[in-house]
Amino acid sequence: MQLRTVLATTTAALAAGTCLTAAGPAVASAPVSHACSPSVSLDRFSDALDKTTYDGTFVGNFSALALDRDGSLAALSDRSALFDLDARTLAPEKVVPLADESGAALDSEGLVIDRDGTRLITSETEPSIRRYSPDGKILDRLPVPASLQVAPAGRAAANQTFEGLTLLDGGRTLLASMEYALSGDTAGIVRFQTWTRHGRTWKPAQQYAYGTDAAFLGVPEVQALPDGRLLVLERGFTSGVGNTVRLYLADPRHATNTADIENLTGRSDVSLIKKTLLTDIATCPPLGATAKQPQPNPVLDNIEGMVITGRTKDRLKVLLVSDDNQNAVQTTRFSYLRVRV
Repeated sequence: MQLRTVLATTTAALAAGTCLTAAGPAVASAPVSHACSPSVSLDRFSDALDKTTYDGTFVGNFSALALDRDGSLAALSDRSALFDLDARTLAPEKVVPLADESGAALDSEGLVIDRDGTRLITSETEPSIRRYSPDGKILDRLPVPASLQVAPAGRAAANQTFEGLTLLDGGRTLLASMEYALSGDTAGIVRFQTWTRHGRTWKPAQQYAYGTDAAFLGVPEVQALPDGRLLVLERGFTSGVGNTVRLYLADPRHATNTADIENLTGRSDVSLIKKTLLTDIATCPPLGATAKQPQPNPVLDNIEGMVITGRTKDRLKVLLVSDDNQNAVQTTRFSYLRVRV
């Protein structure tokens, strides 16, 4: 199906109050059944961009989302591309190629749009955080603590480093989440590193430890709330079963600063980031979703990106996106949640 046709179908379906499946519109269940848990409801989802292209670039592989200053939605592909999407229809409006200093591709995973419009983007291969102009020019690169670098330079495993990225304290603090544990740390205990803003530069600051529910679960995304708490995604995959994706409310404000602690194994004196389960996405209503491989719930896929798009009186509007890995049995899916925190 052509992208233009799919997007027209998307807009009409949303206006009519339906959700979308890969095959087209499906009638949504009554609103009362949209609850995933007492704290979270799934409003709708859209597969409109699945297996499409824009300006010669594959639309997918999405690992992060952010809201731009003009209200558009930025979607980061881990294949070195940054898309601007219409926030209402998801129609691609622009794509900017990304590269490192030598012109090589990135494994781009985390995204923040700073107050001056620059893009802070992580790559999980080194790992790194670079500042880019809106047109994709590298402006500078943030210092990364040695222990968080990939072995042998540090104690991180390849492709298990910076996945989530968010701003706290009104933009004065940047936080990146490691996906999995460092060598020497207990499996399932991941580091959250912060930087503080000093003029136009960022300096490494405090670091915290966060415990996932199981060693096979990693942290693909974090989003900060105005009060310093975090929304945290935990995600894993089991062959023949499918994805596990859980959403937590976490509070780092009373956690131990682990920046100078080499190994976290056996450290009973370290206070982890406190967390509260908001929902397991597997408990959400499927709303007509279909899955191309086994899943505990067909609405699930490889969810990696998350952004807070707005706030009502007592709930956050949260948008999730899955990374289809350009794979025939995975789907690029946007899921619209309402979250009470």
